[in-house]
Amino acid sequence: MKRVFSSHNLVLIHHSRNLLEAEGIETEVRNLVLSSAMGELPPAECQAEVWVVHDVDAPRAQALVRYGRDRQGPAWNCVACGELCEPQFTQCWKCGALRTPAPA
Repeated sequence: MKRVFSSHNLVLIHHSRNLLEAEGIETEVRNLVLSSAMGELPPAECQAEVWVVHDVDAPRAQALVRYGRDRQGPAWNCVACGELCEPQFTQCWKCGALRTPAPA
């Protein structure tokens, strides 16, 4: 397991995890409640962290967290209903099906 992101902002932590999970990267969030120990522990040690379960996914996960999903890529077809969707969307607007993960 490798840490790919850390922050005091829990919204960013969960957004990063959701972004990675949507791309098929298995993650784990650690230190969610450690912020209450800040003062007793150094602030840098109290940040929540996103870890990838498989080390091989770490480089791609770090790039995704840093730059986000490629929003300029090609449109995609929904596997459930066949609707053509724009690249920035992770769900089909017509039926609500999730976009399949991008190939590694």
